[in-house]
Amino acid sequence: MYINEFIEFLRVQKRYSERTQQLYRAAVERFYIYIIGVEGKEELESVPDKELLSLLTPLNIRSFIASNLDNGNSARTTNLMLSAISRYCRYLVVQEKLESNPMDMVVRVKEQKRLPHFYSKDSLQEYFSTPFEMDYKSVRNRLIIMLIYATGMRRQEVATLKLSNFDSARKVFKIIGKGEKEREIPIIPILFENILLYLQCRRNSYPNCSSDSFFLTDKGAQLYLNFVNNIVKEELAGLKGFDGKKAPHALRHSFATHLLNDGADLNSIKEVLGHSSLAATQVYTHNSFEQLKKVYLTAHPRAKKGG
Repeated sequence: MYINEFIEFLRVQKRYSERTQQLYRAAVERFYIYIIGVEGKEELESVPDKELLSLLTPLNIRSFIASNLDNGNSARTTNLMLSAISRYCRYLVVQEKLESNPMDMVVRVKEQKRLPHFYSKDSLQEYFSTPFEMDYKSVRNRLIIMLIYATGMRRQEVATLKLSNFDSARKVFKIIGKGEKEREIPIIPILFENILLYLQCRRNSYPNCSSDSFFLTDKGAQLYLNFVNNIVKEELAGLKGFDGKKAPHALRHSFATHLLNDGADLNSIKEVLGHSSLAATQVYTHNSFEQLKKVYLTAHPRAKKGG
C-alpha cells in the first residue's frame, strides 16, 4: 500500500518520531475508512491503491472535514488530520502517483487562537518549597516537575531521556528532539543538586539496573508518555494556584513565559525549547502582553474605573 510506503518515507527520509508516524497513519486511514465506508483498516488493506488514489479529491476531503466537526472534533484536531493528509498527498505527487495536491483547493477550519496555559512563579515556588519524602518515587516525581520547568523539555523527551544525555562535567543535557534535532540545555545549580540526589536514590533503589533510561517506573522500567502525564497530575492535584489542566506542556509553557517575562530574548528561548522556527516561540509574547495588560488594568490610576 502507498500508505505503508509513505510511513516508511517519514521514518527513513524525514526521521519523524514513532508517535508522529502513528498519528499520520491514523489520519490517512481514518479519511479512507470514512469515505469508503469500511469497518476498519483491515478491510482497507484489500482496496487497490488505484482506487484509493481516486478518492483523494477536494470534495471528499471537505466531506471528511464536515463529518469530523459534526462528530464533535475540534478545529485544531481536524486541521492536524488535514495536515497529515496533505503531507501524504504531497508525497504521492513527488512519486508521480497524483498530478496535484487536492488539499491546495481545500480551506482549513478556522481555529480560535488559544494562549498557552501556564502557572505562576509563586505557585511553582510554593510547590518546590514543600517538604517531600526521600524515597525513590517522591524524589523522581519532584525532579520530573523541576526538570520540565527548569529546562522546557517536552514530555516525549523526558520519557526517553537517557543517562548518557546527562553531561555532569559540563552541566548540560544533550537532547535529540523533534525531527532528530540535537540541542544542549544548561542545567541550573538547584536542578543539578536534585539530579545528583535522584541518581543516588536510583542507584540505591535499583542497584542491579543496567538500563540507560534516566527515569524508571516504580517497577524499574523505562517511562512512557502517560506515566509522565500521571506524575504531573498527581504532584499538582489539589494545590493552590494550579487551576486548569495539569500537564507537562503547561510546565513547559511556564518555563518559556517566565523566561520571556524576565528579559530573555526569543531566539534564546527558541533554541532551548527546540522549536524549528521563531513563529512557534512568538506565541509566548501574547502571554506576556496579556500579563502586562492585567497589571496595567489593576495598577494604573488612569485605567481604574472612574480614572
